[in-house]
Amino acid sequence: MSMKAILVSLLLLGAAPDGSTPALSPDSLAAPPLADESPTAWACTIDTLREGKECVFESDAAPSTTPSPDQDSANRKLLKDISNILCSEAVSNAREGRADAALTSLCERRYVAAVEQCGLRGAAPVVDAKGRFVAQARTCYRALSTVLQEVQLMASVAAPCCECAARNGCPGTGDRCFADLSRQSAAPATLACLNERCESACSMVLPSTETSGARTSSSSPPRERASRAGSASL
Repeated sequence: MSMKAILVSLLLLGAAPDGSTPALSPDSLAAPPLADESPTAWACTIDTLREGKECVFESDAAPSTTPSPDQDSANRKLLKDISNILCSEAVSNAREGRADAALTSLCERRYVAAVEQCGLRGAAPVVDAKGRFVAQARTCYRALSTVLQEVQLMASVAAPCCECAARNGCPGTGDRCFADLSRQSAAPATLACLNERCESACSMVLPSTETSGARTSSSSPPRERASRAGSASL
């Protein structure tokens, strides 16, 4: 056999698959890439909802071709069952660990109302098998997130003032107080009572009296001068 034939034979033998060759380790550089299908840190989950984080609807769960009323009910029940936990945490975190039964109750009522749009008409589970909100649940997720964020604002800004208002018999207390003060739309009678009886507790939500007083004093001299000028002309 010529040298050329021997070299060709050796090359063919080296290229032929060997059934006894051990499989490559997944950590080997030569191993084929493996897809990591676990949720990323950006996936929209219950955790991102409770923490108020930005997220991405990365679940690719396909909607069912046969919507189910049972699935619709299951979706809403899943989210309703955690309403107390999410609302209690939202209030407690905003108030540095202090609980507020009235505000938590208000949060739960608003949260449960928002959950009504989370059934997805039974076309898909609202959360996939990996704990991610599905793409069809965008509106649901945003509605729930809005409730929790608004309640946190109420807890951090309005709650101390509303507690004082209730103790001192000011008008517009309870749920209305939280909503009005967080929107800065309290009635004049309520503001007057808060200024008189709860000035310290309500300092963050009350209009500045110095500013309004300065405007009043700065506008008085022209009226006085006009009055004097009118008297002189007579």
